[in-house]
Amino acid sequence: MTQHRFLRAVEATSVLVFFVQAIRAVFSVLFGIIYDQVFAGSPTPWLAVSVVLVTLAFLAPLAAPAEWRRSWLGAVACLAAAGRVGLSVNNPDVRYWACLVVLASGALYLSGLLVARRTMAFPALCGALALDQLLRVVGQTYDVSLRPEALIPQIAWSVLVIGVSVAIARRSGAGDHRPNGLGGWAALGLGAALFLETSLLTLGNAVSRWSDSPYTFLAPLLMALTMAALVPRVRYELNRFLATSGWVRGVVIVVLPLGLMAGYFTKGVLSAGCLVLAQAAALASLACILDGRGKGKQVTGSALGIGLALLLLLNFLNAFAFTYPYAVPMMRGTGWGVYLLAALFVGVGVLAQKAVVASWSDLSARIGLILPIGLAALALSVVAVWPRPADPLPGTGILRLATYNIHYGYDGVWHFTLEEIAQTIEANDIDVAALQEVDTGRLTSYAVDDALYLARRLHMNVAYLPTVEHLTGIALLYRGPEVNSSQQLLTSLQEQTGIVHVPLTVNGRPLNVFGIWMGLSDEDTGRQIQEALAFIGDRSPASFGGDFNAEPDSPVAAAVREAGFADPFATLGIDPAPLTDPAVDPRSRIDFVWLRGLNPLQAWVPDSIASDHRMVVVEVTTAP
Repeated sequence: MTQHRFLRAVEATSVLVFFVQAIRAVFSVLFGIIYDQVFAGSPTPWLAVSVVLVTLAFLAPLAAPAEWRRSWLGAVACLAAAGRVGLSVNNPDVRYWACLVVLASGALYLSGLLVARRTMAFPALCGALALDQLLRVVGQTYDVSLRPEALIPQIAWSVLVIGVSVAIARRSGAGDHRPNGLGGWAALGLGAALFLETSLLTLGNAVSRWSDSPYTFLAPLLMALTMAALVPRVRYELNRFLATSGWVRGVVIVVLPLGLMAGYFTKGVLSAGCLVLAQAAALASLACILDGRGKGKQVTGSALGIGLALLLLLNFLNAFAFTYPYAVPMMRGTGWGVYLLAALFVGVGVLAQKAVVASWSDLSARIGLILPIGLAALALSVVAVWPRPADPLPGTGILRLATYNIHYGYDGVWHFTLEEIAQTIEANDIDVAALQEVDTGRLTSYAVDDALYLARRLHMNVAYLPTVEHLTGIALLYRGPEVNSSQQLLTSLQEQTGIVHVPLTVNGRPLNVFGIWMGLSDEDTGRQIQEALAFIGDRSPASFGGDFNAEPDSPVAAAVREAGFADPFATLGIDPAPLTDPAVDPRSRIDFVWLRGLNPLQAWVPDSIASDHRMVVVEVTTAP
């Protein structure tokens, strides 16, 4: 019996982690589809069709049967496991169709789990969220199981799940079906809680960026908190308090929205503490919703379909908060409202359920390996996030400076190429790089922290300026000791942008490095560049790199020259200078590394197409 329970836990946890991964992957793939269609200016029917198909996948539980046999659960588990293999193929088309399979089968599986194995639902979901965190922490926020090199291990994992599902399905029977399942309000709370978990509260990097607090501390803490919910005694006491003390449920309902709002609008220890409390409240809410019981007749499948539809809606609203200039302008600065709305729905779901305390003997017999497995995972996460010193700046006084628009970690046709971007920077032996279009936990780029990943991967420090909803902005990568950076937002009519500064010391001489991302053609770029140059002032020697969205003969470039900066390609007599945008068959030159008080030795544009822009490299000497 114990072995059988362990196999059921393996199946349920695996399928739900596949489901969580597919949620992030499908919005990442959709982002590319919608982005291309919007910027192309002539949307095709595929835009609507692709969104409809994703919606239908989330609504799959509407077709779920009222009763579930173990063989049916095994069938959808096998389907989810087979589909999950496609997520490890770095091709947006393959991932899109694989996501549809995993989302539909995973949603059906969750529906069946809530009916046939209700007491397994909460620990399986917490286990999935904890395993998802571990995979991301080990990969420096880039889920190692989504990488192409993980294809063979993923196939083995999927085969294992299929084998386990077949073994379980051989047992006849309908499971522990309970007609009093999940109601509509509870399902809405579940969908909202899944949004909070997958888009923020289990992402150590996103919580770190929201609170401007150390990822090294927050990532293991959030993982430990999630795994604590798996401990039978913790779950038992939590449900006992929720069932016997009405004020406890009231505290949970209040703490979640207040913690999210305080985390959004404050910084530092206060923000981080509030977000950790919000995660604790979210987990308690999930326990109440999944372990509790509603009043009257409940239809789990239909209700879950409604809840997942809310998850879909919240994710679209959150995406609009990032892409407001090109989608819904009124969504500018309203990301907090999406999270508040989700928290309120979670509260409604908690109120709709009556907490039920399972017998202690039933809980304690579930999985005896929870504690050693949890401690091992936590130790691995601590090792993975432990601070690493950056490589030193070269002692010769010769540096390589670069600017690189990394396109959120994608190439021009939406393969996720963050590792290839790292290899491009590494191959050119860059000492300082200004980065633009840097995501640090956004659901539409696999929730990866581009800045943290690149800094860790390249043994560099990073100064990051969030410009949109805490999780999108610009950055400066640099070798040498960590220093205090300064930054400023620029007046922006469309997408908010800014400028960031890092003061370095090279062989005893100062070097001021500035990075910027300028607005598009219909932005007030004249005002932006004047604000940026005022921020720079007369500091020299200095480099000023970025995606200026302006040609060499533009008023923006003229203003930079008037401030005493020189184009190194012109200084070196490289005419015509290489073009930078787009990466494939470039047609314009809008990416620059301007110099003031520095002597260029070389300048070039590598032919890498890892991003949708090409990187610009300038080698300089800091000697007088």
